[in-house]
Amino acid sequence: MSESPDLLPVGFRDRLAPAAERGAEIERAVLAVLSSHGYDRVDPPLAETERALTARGGAGGGRTDHLRFTDPISQRTLALRTDMTTQIGRIAATRLADNPRPLRLCYAGQVLRLRSSQLRPERQMTQIGAEIVGSDEVAAAREVVGVAIEALQAAGVTGITVDFTLPDLVDRLAETRYPLDADRLADVKAELDSKDAGGLSALGAEDYLPLISAAGPYKQALAKLEALDAGGALASRIEGLRAIAKPIADDIRLTLDPTERHGFEYQSWFGFTLYADGHVASLGRGGTYCLTREDGDEEPATGFSLYPDALAEVGKASAEPHRLFLPLNHDIADAARLRGEGWRTVAALSEKDDAMKLGCSHRLEDGGPLKL
Repeated sequence: MSESPDLLPVGFRDRLAPAAERGAEIERAVLAVLSSHGYDRVDPPLAETERALTARGGAGGGRTDHLRFTDPISQRTLALRTDMTTQIGRIAATRLADNPRPLRLCYAGQVLRLRSSQLRPERQMTQIGAEIVGSDEVAAAREVVGVAIEALQAAGVTGITVDFTLPDLVDRLAETRYPLDADRLADVKAELDSKDAGGLSALGAEDYLPLISAAGPYKQALAKLEALDAGGALASRIEGLRAIAKPIADDIRLTLDPTERHGFEYQSWFGFTLYADGHVASLGRGGTYCLTREDGDEEPATGFSLYPDALAEVGKASAEPHRLFLPLNHDIADAARLRGEGWRTVAALSEKDDAMKLGCSHRLEDGGPLKL
């Protein structure tokens, strides 16, 4: 039996009403929050040269993560973006290189992944985010976390959890209090990733064992991290976490997993992941990182990305205005006036059109709506 030509590839799907409408509402709500905090929107292209998308690394992934094709005009290899953060970095480093810092930018668009996961099976998804280019200070991290929470709340999300991490924690300890050579450092990171106490002991890295238990609710985990840092090697990191967490409202759950690295491969000293009740996969993540400028120098940055498609599937669109059926030869001015008042109109194209079958609740009669 031949495969139907209408069958969509794995990881792709149509989004119909009301989920499509809800998705548009979420995007508008999130971007409104970002704009209100001074973030200017940019809109990079869906495809760029493969070199441009991979040269800056970071969240954009490597060469094997992109869908590539040959441009019939330039004969160059192009690639579809897997992440917009890399493109924001390019824009900041080139077109906006001379703009005053800190530079606040936001974006929204579709990204395409070659591979999916069990938690996130979609290969095409919406990405919305914001970046502060020119700062990775505590103040920038505090602002970004707060704006990310506000954006989710504007999208109707409740039961939010923010999970903090310190991506360079192990590297910092290996350089200071608990020295490790390069080979052992990689092995220790792998055992911490899997939370394998026995593996750490086998490596002779017992000093790193407390990091496994220093994960969980924020206050308890931070206390354990402070006990580990009796020598002061992590004092600045701990103070930074305190400053970031201080303004967050009590109804937001905070957790800390100081050695979590999944998804934070390019972040520097601070990272965070956003979760919400009713969602298995995360709704977004962010943190501090560095961008590469045209002159080769690095520029600090802080930002976050949200992936809100799951919200559109489970949420409800705003109450739909009544649908008004417009019979043939209706008064155009009356119809325009009612649309201005919030009605959705459906105009008849023939005498056969049935108002009820077309989902209308009212019919235009004598210049006004008549309930069906």
